[in-house]
Amino acid sequence: MRRLKTAVMAVVVLASFVVSVFGQEKRMNYVATKKIDQVDEYHGVKVPDPYRWLEDDVRQSKEVAEWIEAQNKLTFSFLESIPQREPIKKRLTELWNYEKFGVPSKVGGRYYYSKNDGLQNQSVLYVLDKLDGEPRVLLDPNSWSKDGTVALAATSFSDDGKYVAYSVAEAGSDWNTWRIMEIDSGRLLADELKWIKFSGVSWTNDSRGFFYSRFDAPKEGAAFQGLNKNQKVYFHRIGTPQSDDVLVFKRPDQPDWGFQTSVTEDGRYLIITTWKGTDDKYRIAYKDLLEPYGMPVDLIENFDNEYSFIGNDGAVFYFQTDLNAPRKRVIAIDTRKPVDPKEFKELIPESKETLVGVNIVANQFVTTYLKDAKTQVKLFRLDGSFVREVDFPGIGSAAGFGGRREDTETFYSFSSFATPSSIFRYDMLTGKSTLFRQTKVKFNPDDYLVEQVFFKSKDGTRVPMFLAYKKGLKKDGSNPTLLYGYGGFSISLTPSFSVARLGWMEMGGIFAMPNLRGGGEYGEEWHQGGTKLNKQNVFDDFIAAGEWLIENGYTKTEKLAIQGGSNGGLLVGACMTQRPDLFGACLPAVGVMDMLRFHKFTAGRFWVDDYGSADDPKQFAAIYKYSPYHNVKPGTKYPATMVTTADTDDRVVPGHSFKFAAALQAAQTGDAPNLIRIETRAGHGAGKPTSKIIEEVADQWAFLVKSLKMNSK
Repeated sequence: MRRLKTAVMAVVVLASFVVSVFGQEKRMNYVATKKIDQVDEYHGVKVPDPYRWLEDDVRQSKEVAEWIEAQNKLTFSFLESIPQREPIKKRLTELWNYEKFGVPSKVGGRYYYSKNDGLQNQSVLYVLDKLDGEPRVLLDPNSWSKDGTVALAATSFSDDGKYVAYSVAEAGSDWNTWRIMEIDSGRLLADELKWIKFSGVSWTNDSRGFFYSRFDAPKEGAAFQGLNKNQKVYFHRIGTPQSDDVLVFKRPDQPDWGFQTSVTEDGRYLIITTWKGTDDKYRIAYKDLLEPYGMPVDLIENFDNEYSFIGNDGAVFYFQTDLNAPRKRVIAIDTRKPVDPKEFKELIPESKETLVGVNIVANQFVTTYLKDAKTQVKLFRLDGSFVREVDFPGIGSAAGFGGRREDTETFYSFSSFATPSSIFRYDMLTGKSTLFRQTKVKFNPDDYLVEQVFFKSKDGTRVPMFLAYKKGLKKDGSNPTLLYGYGGFSISLTPSFSVARLGWMEMGGIFAMPNLRGGGEYGEEWHQGGTKLNKQNVFDDFIAAGEWLIENGYTKTEKLAIQGGSNGGLLVGACMTQRPDLFGACLPAVGVMDMLRFHKFTAGRFWVDDYGSADDPKQFAAIYKYSPYHNVKPGTKYPATMVTTADTDDRVVPGHSFKFAAALQAAQTGDAPNLIRIETRAGHGAGKPTSKIIEEVADQWAFLVKSLKMNSK
């Protein structure tokens, strides 16, 4: 790292793009983006949309493809002018080159886990016949494509360990194709299931087939932008074509509903969880699999609360719920009795911490909580009596703890900002953790400090924030700082290891991550405090985090960058248009930037739970005030900004980022660059090959080095 820092400092004098005689950057010659006369009316308000044509699918629009090519040419010519770019990429590649392990699962007496040797584009799935045995490769996605853009998305093993069903995602698409392999022989069966997204598979305990959910094949040309409606539940029998699959459940009267299936461990019941958006509010039905012609029975008939199925003892079903418990609890429902919430038996009551997940292993509830966004795991007997808490080595995130009722062992990972992920075997009987696999990254964790602070938002709400940086930091306001956020969909941000962030901290940067409202860190009330008409609270929290960092001497505006992806891209877009004076650089990735039209594409309609909809007059008024695309104001000096997206993203369609970048470039009156970097053959982020990730991160950090003038104070 010392050599890299020296190289960075040595070339600073040459690090200019277009320099005037006064030593200042001239305004860039942006791509001339066509405007059209498109005006929509919402509840009496006329709203121009001059870049509507950029919503067209690049696969079908030559004009959009040419615009992408021109924008990338401009962006990469800028990035290539930054001397630090290659040293940053080289160091990131060195850091990335370490073994990465997934948390093992045990099925049919064998152990399965993923591993990446270091720089493999995709992780490989291995199998162990015994825990201390020699692993063998079961599935290697790196052999599926030359460029690494075909990924293993999910796996599901039959109970007897004979088969593995696995899904394949191409170019980052949400559409998955499922295939089946015979594990002993490695033989790939002819079965191929298509048009599946937002669904896993659930094997029957005789291993003859599985349940899954799928959509009808989309119309030609609509696969990657059309709305996804009318999902249905099917049963697939091994060795038969998908056209013979049996329709198990559908609701044609409710085309917006989706379905997730699971088979109880005893093989007796099929649980059908019905969802209609992103909120954890579900209807529950179940089908007795011993009655072939029996119809599904409704258990929970409304979307008022969360009912996440955990397991069962015969006809008694266990659920994680927020019914009368915004931070969630565990209940038992006896399906032999009339459904009455007053009769639901509480097993584990709501606590001060937020319950985020429950499994049953060794006939115990393994419960995962968040305590101020840090992981806490507790074990309870099935009657709800407390057993013990799992000990972890400091502030961090733990994940895993899966298994079956008869298992006496489970596995978990633990990591923090400066602690690479390690995998542990946990003895459910003794409570002892044993190291299973340890990652070794080429850095010294003792050189870094992780702390948690709290600040007050605009309305006085107390918000936590994690900070990670090199020891010896001086609070003189001169430190380059990357403020990262999300704030939505009840998703919690916890301290975990990232090579990209380590690279940033090695370069002298502070990494800051606040737990904004809209997330799930403090339960459903915290989540709802950042949704729909309350969405502005999320942006206020993020802005307050930036102000706190400045006021407390960590950084200053010229050194403060903000970053976020997807809903976090919306966060960055909203905050930079509301407070362009506060930030020195912005990195919005795959963001939801047109808040008036997001629900018209692919999965966008599900997000109405969090965002509301422009179709509602009151919600329109709130959304229109912060929608990033609609709040770009001509004649404004915007911070240095590099929007990132992918041309084949079918989650948040790239038109969001295209339109926002075009509006930003047209409005910019300052000298700071406003660019867009558009990845090809990549989607929303899942399954992206390692090579593309390293290149993208290197470009982002190089952009920040130049924009924040990181080599001078």
